[in-house]
Amino acid sequence: MAAEFRSHAWDRLLKTHACSELKVLVRLKDGQITQELLEADSERDIITLEFKQGDGALITFLADFKRNVKVLRALVLGEPERGQTQYQALCFITTLQHGDIIPSEAMARLRQKNPHVVRIAEEKRGMERMSMNVAVNLTLSWYLSSHIRNVCRDARDLILTRQQDVRLWLEKGVEGSVFQNLAGTGAGLQDCGSAPDAQQPCTCSYNLRLEWYPCALKYCRGHSPGSGPHRCGIRSCSKGYRFDFRTPHRQLCMWDEGS
Repeated sequence: MAAEFRSHAWDRLLKTHACSELKVLVRLKDGQITQELLEADSERDIITLEFKQGDGALITFLADFKRNVKVLRALVLGEPERGQTQYQALCFITTLQHGDIIPSEAMARLRQKNPHVVRIAEEKRGMERMSMNVAVNLTLSWYLSSHIRNVCRDARDLILTRQQDVRLWLEKGVEGSVFQNLAGTGAGLQDCGSAPDAQQPCTCSYNLRLEWYPCALKYCRGHSPGSGPHRCGIRSCSKGYRFDFRTPHRQLCMWDEGS
């Protein structure tokens, strides 16, 4: 199936500025079909991926290759009859790892032959569990990436990262004032879904899965003698994430409230 995705004129020189938009039909874990929107800007060196989960939550993935920053945002729908706001925004920021997704210049040149085909990832990657125990100051977030402010502006106090990522960023000269350590999850805190007192702090967990994204480039051998391998397509992956974090009260973990 991934062979239907071909890079556009791989043998041509890259243009100075390449932007692209790709819409892909993807089957979710629950069997529902959603449309993913993938956008790439090779000049700013970013990729964004956005789709709606089966429960209505809007998931946004952003990769900033210039700053090696990855952002996952969730806009979670509330239940008005339970006094919940229209939606709740969560923003999780980590370092972008090699192999997380293909480069922006490769994504910008990607085309699909059959846009009506429903995609299923070739490789199922496991779930990565992260303890998000550091808050990121939205006003100062440009120290990390200039794109965080736009993507995470609705998340307010739930813009979170990990201690291990903070250490890497501090070593690279990022201002320490960007970060604020939070009380940890685990000892002494109950899961929000089972916490008896709605006004007490609890440990919240949020799960999401990127069901389809281009995770690697494929190379084919040249037909002529002496010609080396050339890029000829992509490999698709699926990957899950679980984020654990502390909330001051149960209603800020509304998907677990009353579960």
